[in-house]
Amino acid sequence: MANKSRVITVEFGKVSRHFEVIESPIPHILVESDKELHGWWNGIDPNGNRECTAEKLLINPYNGCSHNCLFCYSHALGGYFRLFREKGVVTVFKDFDMKVARQLDGLRVASCGYLSPVTDPFQPINDRYRLSERILKQFVDRNIPVQCTTKGRISDTALKLLKKQEHSFGEVSILTPDEAKRQRLMTGGASTDVLVRNIERLANEAEIAVCRIDPIIPLVTDSRRELADLVKRVVDAGAKHIITSCVDVPRALKHDFFDALEKRFGIPKRELERIYTETISGRFHANVEYRRKLFGTMRDICDRNKVTMGLCMEFESLAGKRVRGLNSEFKSSNNCEGVDVPIYVREGDSERFEPVQGCDGNCLKCHSLAEAPVCGISELKKAGACKLRDYRRWSRELVPIQNYLPILWSGLI
Repeated sequence: MANKSRVITVEFGKVSRHFEVIESPIPHILVESDKELHGWWNGIDPNGNRECTAEKLLINPYNGCSHNCLFCYSHALGGYFRLFREKGVVTVFKDFDMKVARQLDGLRVASCGYLSPVTDPFQPINDRYRLSERILKQFVDRNIPVQCTTKGRISDTALKLLKKQEHSFGEVSILTPDEAKRQRLMTGGASTDVLVRNIERLANEAEIAVCRIDPIIPLVTDSRRELADLVKRVVDAGAKHIITSCVDVPRALKHDFFDALEKRFGIPKRELERIYTETISGRFHANVEYRRKLFGTMRDICDRNKVTMGLCMEFESLAGKRVRGLNSEFKSSNNCEGVDVPIYVREGDSERFEPVQGCDGNCLKCHSLAEAPVCGISELKKAGACKLRDYRRWSRELVPIQNYLPILWSGLI
């Protein structure tokens, strides 16, 4: 007798949608979606709530991640993310690579693609659908740089695509050199040895490998000896830059997170409460004194290993909703990700985008300067929270300029 298919319901406010669960290789659903590429969630103005120096096009082909990191902030999100938290079902956005292709073809201005800011692009479900490789190819086919960030094994196909495209790079997230400890922090993901091998492969093939020691977890992975061992190991493997942060905890997950650390590592909750005394944008953060000491330690370790360092989304709370980024105190690179990736533009009837000469991709730096940005797009200088409609508007605004460029170059006017 055939097994009865499982149907689940996903709530979006007052709207409900029903999906049949595909059980293999892991429980997942296929979803048709019109979601769009977009930039960062926050801009620098009015509250200072952006530390990401470079503009990016964010891409999430999957919602929910079977790596299931204990500290993942997406567990606090609704919709399809909630579906994974409550029922262990991953959402796959069917043929999302083709939607990305159509959106890119409607643009003349593009920034580096980012695969993926929330859920891992190389989690096991990708072995079946290969959306990550297919999306990478859409960017590379148009000569647009793209990066990927993972706690899984980067596929050989993805590695070849990154190698092919100028300004593209890979980031490998490693929590600790202690494999037993890593397994207590996440259900899935690649082993520490495989992740270090990722860095070697990126360094040898794609030439640019970045390591994210991100996040560091107080009282679990924050000892100087452990951090120094990890930095040395990844630098020896070929990492050219280190990104780091201290784990922050969404308000809705605080008690579950503290309970889990106490159960898995024997960390008394009262000790965590002593450290997590600051609230910024609805999340609990380790107090800024602890974080400054931690990042000072990381900067010293990185300097000793002759590798640059940057922070990821680390802020100091000011009056009211205002915050100030900590990167300026500790960053030793131009861009927080250690790689300068310019804005790309497409002229005339060309199918290929090309880099803007003189642009280093640091929009936050342009924000602080009086002169116009070399890319010619004044809104990028605002370092805002950009949507696809903004990229489309900038693309339309470029057309008249491009029409006049051949005449200007010829000296006729």
